[in-house]
Amino acid sequence: MGNSKSSIAFKKDGGRAMKNSSSEELDSYYPVRPECLAGVPKTRFKARVGKTLSERRWKAAFSKEGYLDIAGVLRRIQRGGIHPSIKGAAWEFLLGCFDPESTFEERNQLRQQRREQYAAWKSECQKIVPVIGSGKFITSAIVSDDGQPIASEDGQPIESAATTSNSQDNNDAVPADNGDYDKKMLQWKLSLHQIGLDVVRTDRTLVFYENEANQAKLWDVLAVYAWMDKDIGYVQGMSDICSPMVILLENEADAYWCFERAMRRLRENFKCSTNSIGVQSQLSTLAQIVKTVDPKLHQHLEELDGGEYLFAFRMLMVLFRREFSFVDSLYLWEVMWAMEYNPNIYSSYDDKRQPLLSELLYDDKPNDKHKLKEYGKFERNNLKTGAAEQNSALSVFLVASVLETKHRQLMKEAKGLDDVVEILGEISGNLDARKALDEALKVHKKYMKQAKKS
Repeated sequence: MGNSKSSIAFKKDGGRAMKNSSSEELDSYYPVRPECLAGVPKTRFKARVGKTLSERRWKAAFSKEGYLDIAGVLRRIQRGGIHPSIKGAAWEFLLGCFDPESTFEERNQLRQQRREQYAAWKSECQKIVPVIGSGKFITSAIVSDDGQPIASEDGQPIESAATTSNSQDNNDAVPADNGDYDKKMLQWKLSLHQIGLDVVRTDRTLVFYENEANQAKLWDVLAVYAWMDKDIGYVQGMSDICSPMVILLENEADAYWCFERAMRRLRENFKCSTNSIGVQSQLSTLAQIVKTVDPKLHQHLEELDGGEYLFAFRMLMVLFRREFSFVDSLYLWEVMWAMEYNPNIYSSYDDKRQPLLSELLYDDKPNDKHKLKEYGKFERNNLKTGAAEQNSALSVFLVASVLETKHRQLMKEAKGLDDVVEILGEISGNLDARKALDEALKVHKKYMKQAKKS
């Protein structure tokens, strides 16, 4: 069921803890540094008995063998999110790390295999850059653009300067002749200090990251991921996606695999070239949605030279992390993932043929009502309307709903793109995640209805 934890000891009884639950109590699972309290968005989410998935309900959802009643779990999450005490374990299923139709024993074996695989990859990385796995991390470049090692003031290579005494000598890992540097290897090394700089900035208001070992854990996970994803490597914004996994899952390998599954959903957003940004396709979809459901607003934005919707770039890249408190952003994510859940997600991720994900997700469409219940609400609506293969993320409709909510203000006050950015910036800390998702579903319904007419 996963190795889930919070920054402090969990409540013993999830159901009883929720009876008098408040946003303040939920914040205590992810405590904020006292000096930062005034600057963080207020938490609006409250765990509610009968709606929020509690620890008791979560345990009861498993059969004796370990099969998970995913339909019941999805219903509960969509109504009220997940209690922090079992959040990490539930996320592993929502993101496709595990098959609900597997047993406890099968999942334990798979978890152990993944931990061993992660350890092997991390060991590869450590042989090249010994700081990895040392409990420390770097924020200065370790190589120049042409691959030459950069030395610190004491003459030692920076990549070995922060290692512990148990780390191997970096001279054994880096060849004296750098002429044969593989381009991908060089790109990875060049990214490591940027990861470190982002780690320092990520969720810095949380007590959890006052501990350097926790920062190093986040850095290690991102460094290994960048090593394995040779096409994309590391892109700014990934640390915002990865951080909650590191906080929720105590075992570093489990956090890595949870992040890796999340990135399968999001990695296209991070693909960049000299001519385009990865999130461009979602921005184009957003433009089409707004043009359909709110043509006057779309025309106004086009007149302001905002027709490419680049002002929504950050919202889509880091899934509204800046617009909500930490607790509320986690709630938003898990409800979105529950609404988008497709029971074929686990098998599609483990398929060796590597066809298009949409082909795998929908090559076995359900014919009976019972099977349909294993799909999230948003995904179920897409199946019914025949729009499933379009694979438009709920987050895009969420941005569209925010724009529609701000229609009057944008039409009246926005005289340029700076005004658009400022107006949207005002929503930070003022959005209610539940209401925002309800509005997103309404926009989705409206869009599908209009699209069908045309």
